[in-house]
Amino acid sequence: MTDNNDKPGHLARRFQQIAAAIFHAEVDEAGYDLTPVQYAALTAVAMHPAIDQATLAGLIAYDRTTITGVVDRLVQKGLLVRHASNRDRRAHELQITDEGRRILVGIEPAVEAAQRIMLRGLTPKEAETFMRLLRKAIAAGNELSRAPLRDA
Repeated sequence: MTDNNDKPGHLARRFQQIAAAIFHAEVDEAGYDLTPVQYAALTAVAMHPAIDQATLAGLIAYDRTTITGVVDRLVQKGLLVRHASNRDRRAHELQITDEGRRILVGIEPAVEAAQRIMLRGLTPKEAETFMRLLRKAIAAGNELSRAPLRDA
């Protein structure tokens, strides 16, 4: 039997716990009320105006069922608006609001600080290698996920 610290799944889960805690601490301290998933969704909509919820789910690797709740909360906060699509009556297009843009600009220093804190135990070269290997491992397993990352 091997120690949990030799198991990538355990280490990935621990790093996710730490990353989420750091994100929340930095964002809360800066006076913002966004979760990591809400931030990812808001950023994706800002970068891809008028995308539908299914495309958004793929862009941030989030399951299509749960993305509705994330979008609902961002709409309630006045950060996104949802419009019926002209191309597909069943779909909703998403747009970031002026307030959503203001939040993204304002929150960015806290998000950047969180990223630095997450990697603070590594040298810059180690952090670069870690990120490259993490991207490589994620790409290799992407299709095994319940919510694979998809291009726009």
